[in-house]
Amino acid sequence: MQISGIFLCIGISAFLCGMKTPAGIPFNYTDTTIISSKKNEKLQWLTLAEAEAKIASQKKAIIIDLYTDWCGWCKVMDKNTYTNPHVVQYIHNKFYPVKLNAETKEILTWRGKQFKYNENYRVNDYAILLTGGQLSYPSTVILPADGSAPQVIPGYLKTPEMELILKYFGEGHYGKTPFEAYRKDFLQTWK
Repeated sequence: MQISGIFLCIGISAFLCGMKTPAGIPFNYTDTTIISSKKNEKLQWLTLAEAEAKIASQKKAIIIDLYTDWCGWCKVMDKNTYTNPHVVQYIHNKFYPVKLNAETKEILTWRGKQFKYNENYRVNDYAILLTGGQLSYPSTVILPADGSAPQVIPGYLKTPEMELILKYFGEGHYGKTPFEAYRKDFLQTWK
């Protein structure tokens, strides 16, 4: 099931305010992520080829920041979300991060198949594949470690919204817990 449609429907502000369990008890979540003491630590972005090589030796989900050079919200997300120490550390621990310009004219290779720049759509065919043709920038794409279909979350994500998505996939809830059930009991801890 694609979470992109679900995510668009979830009223982000609803989950950010006073989450409680179904019994009305405040959700008690202990954040076990260790934050680096380096305040200026940056994400170490990989190329698609580098991420594919890494999953051959250690399976992890891949997170792709699908952007374009002209996208203003992509730049804001780079500045605000992808520099947050919680986000940086969590992605480094649980994912292989890939930054991918949707409009690249480079030939991209993924799982033995080559993807070229598509003149008709003015994007790389791999971006079309990832998003099912529903191109939006920025888009966060998760390639689950189990090899299942890409999960696309379109739009700008603030740190609390990114926390929800990252932990849903990073803590192994994807494929086991419906996203809406997970979201309902999720307590945001990153600011």
